[in-house]
Amino acid sequence: MEMEQFYYDNKIVKKFLYATILWGIVGMSVGLLLAFMFLFPNLTDGISWLSFGRLRPLHTNAVIFAFVGNAIFAGVYYSTQRLLKTRMFNDTLSNVNFWAWQLIIVGAAITLPLGYTSSKEYAELEWPFDIAIAIIWVTFGWNLIGTILKRRQRHMYVAIWFYLATFVTVAVLHIFNSLAIPVSAFKSYSVYAGVQDALVQWWYGHNAVAFFLTTPFLGLMYYFIPKAANRPVYSYRLSIVHFWSLIFIYIWAGPHHLLYSSLPEWAQNLGVAFSVMLIAPSWGGMINGLLTLRGAWDKVRTDPVLKFMVVAITGYGMATFEGPMLSLKNVNAIAHFSDWIIAHVHVGALAWNGFLTFGMIYWLIPRLTKTKLWSTGLANLHFWIGTLGIIMYALPMYVAGFVQASMWKQFNPDGTLTYGNFLETVNEIIPMYWMRAIGGSLYILGAFVMLYNIVKTVRSGSTVTDELAQAAPLTKVTKHRTAKEGYHTWLERRPVKLTIFATIAILIGGVVQIVPTLMVKSNIPTITSVKPYTPLELEGRDIYIRESCVSCHSQMIRPFRSEVERYGEYSKAGEYIYDHPFLWGSKRTGPDLMRIGGKYSDNWHLNHFYDPQSTSSGSIMPSYKWLIKDELDKSNTETKMNVMVTLGVPYTSEEIARAQEWMDEQGTQIEKNLYTDPDFAKTYEADKKYAEENGLDFIEMRNREVVALIAYIQRLGTDIKVKNVVQTKE
Repeated sequence: MEMEQFYYDNKIVKKFLYATILWGIVGMSVGLLLAFMFLFPNLTDGISWLSFGRLRPLHTNAVIFAFVGNAIFAGVYYSTQRLLKTRMFNDTLSNVNFWAWQLIIVGAAITLPLGYTSSKEYAELEWPFDIAIAIIWVTFGWNLIGTILKRRQRHMYVAIWFYLATFVTVAVLHIFNSLAIPVSAFKSYSVYAGVQDALVQWWYGHNAVAFFLTTPFLGLMYYFIPKAANRPVYSYRLSIVHFWSLIFIYIWAGPHHLLYSSLPEWAQNLGVAFSVMLIAPSWGGMINGLLTLRGAWDKVRTDPVLKFMVVAITGYGMATFEGPMLSLKNVNAIAHFSDWIIAHVHVGALAWNGFLTFGMIYWLIPRLTKTKLWSTGLANLHFWIGTLGIIMYALPMYVAGFVQASMWKQFNPDGTLTYGNFLETVNEIIPMYWMRAIGGSLYILGAFVMLYNIVKTVRSGSTVTDELAQAAPLTKVTKHRTAKEGYHTWLERRPVKLTIFATIAILIGGVVQIVPTLMVKSNIPTITSVKPYTPLELEGRDIYIRESCVSCHSQMIRPFRSEVERYGEYSKAGEYIYDHPFLWGSKRTGPDLMRIGGKYSDNWHLNHFYDPQSTSSGSIMPSYKWLIKDELDKSNTETKMNVMVTLGVPYTSEEIARAQEWMDEQGTQIEKNLYTDPDFAKTYEADKKYAEENGLDFIEMRNREVVALIAYIQRLGTDIKVKNVVQTKE
């Protein structure tokens, strides 16, 4: 048969690899800065766009979508061409994918520090970016599927299955979770509220981990491990079972992030059941990866690429054992909201995603530049520094989580909390935060060693050019399954059918969980005393979202004796019906705020924002001085209320018409409350007098951002009047 000659597109792979390295170092640097903010809370004092709340979503987005995302594209574009024996479908689509993705990352790097955020974890970017991401993701899928359709290799290898499932599922997750109604160019409200928003968000959040951080990397594992080891995949049959069971089961597991919350019990139990089942396919994949190295373990001792990949797969195995374990209710009761979860996610991120990416970079760059790696010794040094960094990061965080859980739940013989002051827990785990910062420093040091090694390798090699290849064209065969052909073998040459079946597999779990929660009203019992936020409270809530207060504070009191005693009556589903978006949180660096309303005076909150240590000795919360100085923007309040009406919040036309007056009345009352503090009154009047004497603009206190935020915080938990009854056991 006559062979056809063609060129593999190596230049697009090079672009994505360089972007991976760049954004990896940027994302890790922001993470390291955040780690040191736990030790030096006012490290960026007074700079709003460098505050912890603004940088935390930047860190997660940079690491997930910039570092890991570019690594996925690099690996997929390289391996797909070689597995299918063809160039990518369209060079223009490839380049649009690259440059548009980088523009989205740059946009995120600008807007998140400026406070434009939806607050939804791993989906913080506002609606224009959501639309752009959807378009570019479809562009990537178009390019991938087009390449599959013009392939010269009839049967699609397992890696391609995972790439297809990733494309389809991420598209579905992103679109449904990002549904929102815009208020302005960079502000929107989620179409879901409260419990429903929480379920959709963690259906997305858990499966973003599954189908962005896991399935594409499993595809890369199935390609690069055999290549690096020069061994075939251990078991073809195991890869089939691994693929189909993983994509079907994973999609059901999201509710395990919401155990003991206000989510309906049936949804929680479904999440637990499927999370426990998840260990089987996950470990099936790990075993398939590790056993591929049978007969090649001697190479691991000397080859840094295999070292990185072995630790990556081991990290995947640890994380996917721990995930199902954390979904057990008795374990989740201890671990949730603690630093245990931080340790868990970073074992996955640093070991599985980070190390597999590093191994892939070390394998690809010499081949693209037609040279040897400049220094194997430096690559090995990177491996050991990085491994030590992971250990020094993760182990202290596990200890911190255990300490937090233990201290939060301890009681004195008389029934009072042994550690009633939340800060006692914070002070106890500061040494663990020091160790985390050291571990993170080692990990990023390793990344800089890699950067130096890669730069030297590229300079010593040739310019990256497209690679000449040849393969026989496909001949036409029957569409029907032949007598000797296995069903899955037949499916592997039918990409459209395989994609349809994969889509059905991932949709079943989402439909079964989400549709009843959205449609059946009995899932969220009505509480008649719960009213919509006043205009000033609504504005304050948006400031709370802008500053990402939800990164450190939860608004979900679980039905445990320790939490009810510490925070107040446990949370009810009906309390959140007007919350667009929900703000339950996933980490308690500070105490829960669900019932904070009325607990402290307005003056206490003002001083707390200005200097948290003045009201809470030992606090690691940074100051928010700009809230006290900056004027509240009220220009969009009526628009916000109208959008809320569209979403089902029962504001009347009269209430919307008098929104400005209503805000002024509530703001004036808070201003009067602040005047009860002689020190505040004296300072405020002096500032006002100085401004008048010097012809300067003066913002009345009732028109400042801090007043709106105080209004919102003082509202929290006051809709229901209950007497807290401490239960005898959890």
